[in-house]
Amino acid sequence: MPQTPRLIGETPLADLQQLAGNNGLCLQTGPFSVRLYSDDRAIIETLQRLYFYHPLAEPELRAMDFTISLRRPRALRRWWRPQIALHTDAETPFEPFPLDHAMPLFEWGLNWVIAMQAHHYLMLHSAIVEKDGFALVMPALPGSGKSTLCAALMLRGWRLLSDEFGLIRPQDPRTLLHPLPRPIPLKNQSIDVIRTFSGDAVFGPTFAKTRKGDVAHLMASEQSQLHADLPAPPAWVLFPRYRPQQTTSFSRLGKGTAFLKLSSNCFNYKLQGARGFRTIAHLANTCPAYFLEYSDLEHSIRAVEERHARIIGNRVPAVHAAQ
Repeated sequence: MPQTPRLIGETPLADLQQLAGNNGLCLQTGPFSVRLYSDDRAIIETLQRLYFYHPLAEPELRAMDFTISLRRPRALRRWWRPQIALHTDAETPFEPFPLDHAMPLFEWGLNWVIAMQAHHYLMLHSAIVEKDGFALVMPALPGSGKSTLCAALMLRGWRLLSDEFGLIRPQDPRTLLHPLPRPIPLKNQSIDVIRTFSGDAVFGPTFAKTRKGDVAHLMASEQSQLHADLPAPPAWVLFPRYRPQQTTSFSRLGKGTAFLKLSSNCFNYKLQGARGFRTIAHLANTCPAYFLEYSDLEHSIRAVEERHARIIGNRVPAVHAAQ
């Protein structure tokens, strides 16, 4: 009988550090296994906190999907204004970061390797949350308030599938969104908004003056991390935009507009070719799409939950019924 995998948060920190410094710390996040090499204690501590309910991957049972190395350069920068460099396989996609920005570098590096390599999925640039067995797809550009709304919904009991990637296997006759419940990166004012919004929010450190401003990572909820193997069918699509002093308002989008906006918020739409076209067309045809303008989180959450309940009605998600 297979053993239950160890969780990151239940593994002694010293063991995680030893793994990262030697043969690699192998963690499972959603459908992907990642091997991390690092000699930086701070990032292992932060990773243990934010990925608490993620399982350690078993490298002897399968090949790792991605390998990431985060180490200090061996030149003078190791000691003077110390930096940390990210390497993935044979590539170095970013310039070195300041040493105390190692966690943002890891998160952005992991986003990069997924976007560059995981082409067996159609990858929407979208937040995905689930309630009552059905997913809400929220594509949006940076600065739209997508992550803030996604974080608030998660803290009100929605299951986080992802804040960054909507993963769909285009060859699957069922259109299912596959979870990748990693920490939500909140920036600048959004950090304090969510801290004030919920006392249940678990944050890592705040990293000041990164290349995207101040950044703090919100841990995905326990249920989100522990159900990372449970996909969900999409029910509807929402394009959010935060506007100060804006009354919460929905606007229905036509199927053609929804198709264009979904395809333009996709990492690898062109690379997928006809499969990508069919998948996006199916989403646009079967999922009602709305544009949301909001400023008040409490009011917008109530409005989103009411609309979600009306859209899914009494439907039973097939992915649950099959289990």
